[in-house]
Amino acid sequence: MSLPPGFLDDLRDRASLSQVVGRKVMWDTRKSNLGKGDMWAPCPFHQEKTASFHVDDRKGFYYCFGCHAKGDAISFIRETENVSFIEAVAILAQEAGMEMPAQDPKAQEKNDHRTRLVEVMEQALQFFRLQLNTNRGVGARDYLQGRGLKPKTSERWEIGFAPDGWQGLWDHLSAKGVAPELIFGAGLAKPSTKGGKPYDTFRNRIMFPIRDARGRAIAFGGRAMDPNDNAKYLNSPETDLFDKGRTLYNHGPARTAVGKGQPLVVVEGYMDVIALCEAGFEGAVAPLGTAITQNQLAMLWRVAPEPVIALDGDTAGMRAALRLIDLSLPLLEAGQSLRFAMMPEGKDPDDLIRDSGAGALSDLINAARPMVQLLWQREIEGKNFDSPERKAALDKALRDRIKTIKDPSIRSHYGQEIKDLRWQLFRRKATPKGMPWKGKQAPAAPLAGTKSSLLGAGDGSDHLREAVILASVLATPQVIVEFESGLEMMKCADPFHAELRDLILRHLEEPEVLIAKITEQMGEGTLEKLHALRHVGITPCVRNPGNVEMARMTLGDELAKLDSHRGLSAEIAEAAEELTGVADESMTWRLGQAVEARNKAVRSEHEDKAEYDTVKSGARIKRDERNAFDLLLEQIKFAKPQK
Repeated sequence: MSLPPGFLDDLRDRASLSQVVGRKVMWDTRKSNLGKGDMWAPCPFHQEKTASFHVDDRKGFYYCFGCHAKGDAISFIRETENVSFIEAVAILAQEAGMEMPAQDPKAQEKNDHRTRLVEVMEQALQFFRLQLNTNRGVGARDYLQGRGLKPKTSERWEIGFAPDGWQGLWDHLSAKGVAPELIFGAGLAKPSTKGGKPYDTFRNRIMFPIRDARGRAIAFGGRAMDPNDNAKYLNSPETDLFDKGRTLYNHGPARTAVGKGQPLVVVEGYMDVIALCEAGFEGAVAPLGTAITQNQLAMLWRVAPEPVIALDGDTAGMRAALRLIDLSLPLLEAGQSLRFAMMPEGKDPDDLIRDSGAGALSDLINAARPMVQLLWQREIEGKNFDSPERKAALDKALRDRIKTIKDPSIRSHYGQEIKDLRWQLFRRKATPKGMPWKGKQAPAAPLAGTKSSLLGAGDGSDHLREAVILASVLATPQVIVEFESGLEMMKCADPFHAELRDLILRHLEEPEVLIAKITEQMGEGTLEKLHALRHVGITPCVRNPGNVEMARMTLGDELAKLDSHRGLSAEIAEAAEELTGVADESMTWRLGQAVEARNKAVRSEHEDKAEYDTVKSGARIKRDERNAFDLLLEQIKFAKPQK
């Protein structure tokens, strides 16, 4: 409907925003100044303990410095009452003592029809409540008692009973003069397809009234008493009052509870909501028999920025959680997400409370997991990533999911979180190239037979090579992605290098903030410490940052040398261990392959124009290494059994 000019301005002038908001919040008396209309309170739109929600009564506007919610009295009523603009105006006008302008005839007729339907629903509610306390309701009362619901609880939730008859409610309402079209319009009865008398929608069912956010009875949910009934739970059909995809059970009371600091917990059914509320979790709501819709998700986020989804601990519960994640990803905003509290296997929240008490549920809610963890779990659970193809499939599946996130900042954070989880998964499983441990775990320290050799003690060149590799990627971070695998497989002996390498990998898609992240997490002198090592600062690609081709050549060469050198050391260490038994031809062959790779690396080093300037020391190390290898071959030769 259209409003006459000046009506809204007059309404805003007459309405006191602090009074409208004051029904939903507790003012912070220390920060508020009532005389100046300067009021502060914890925000009713998100959970917080501090008073960051500000109301300027003179200007008629509110603003939250936490979640950035803002608006006037009309928008406040729309958000907190979940009503349309015109409905919010009508509520505010009534409070301000202003008469609403006349609506056009069709709109007025529709509004009057809805009002009559609400009245019929209230009459039906009272009928069902009375039936629960009659002889016909004995079975329903026994069932509720068996579920732990006391009479006082049933009274609070207005639970009733629909008798097992075809026209019980129809006859009752008709006797009170309710028109047939209103009974049909409220979804309480259906016309006979055989030309007979209309019949009740609900028969032999425990009845749960469904109220909207304003407290009006708009529908019912019925739980079948007959275990053989095809529909265990049955909701009212959709009507002018009821749209199940836009309705939440216990919406209004839950919103009030969340405004007082309770968590918003989403469960699957009526009994779960009742059990949670009776146990003190009064911010509980439930969708109505179907998966959560986008409209319901928007309603949840208007109540709390991070609702906790508490689903049953079974396969169906997990599937529902994953469907909800797919629905939610494109809608995420800063500070607006979901968390998941998965129940123990085979239990719903009601079961958990009855078996283990409210404390067990509280622990699960407090430990609710963020969406990204369930997204990751879905893609890895029950799968083996023992090949590059399977790893690539995982990467693609996760990328496809993350791409649906519209907010670029959230998309970036999801990508980084997934990268960290991926790193943890594959880092545990990775075995460095050139180190075929034959199923055994790599030795953490040199074996007894090699401790005294230069190969066991380490010659220092590996440490320098690690430093050159790390300094090179930091000088030209554009190439990090190309060498991600090599960096992942690089086993750093120095904890400082290992920490630096891990940070580089975690932020490889954020080269612009890489240095800042390193400085933030490892200290101001980190890069100075790295470049202080001999020969690092004079490495050509380090002296020429941003030279991609030079960085590629240096990194490819240094990673290959490091790999071949450590591969030889590993083979010799393992061979020395095997000398306690009888050597065979396969051992000799493996050592031969390793030394060939070593020799290639040595030749490459001599040809490298930018090699270290400690040639004499390096030559002595290589000579000692070759001598150790030759000595080992001699030991193998004499260890072979004589034919």
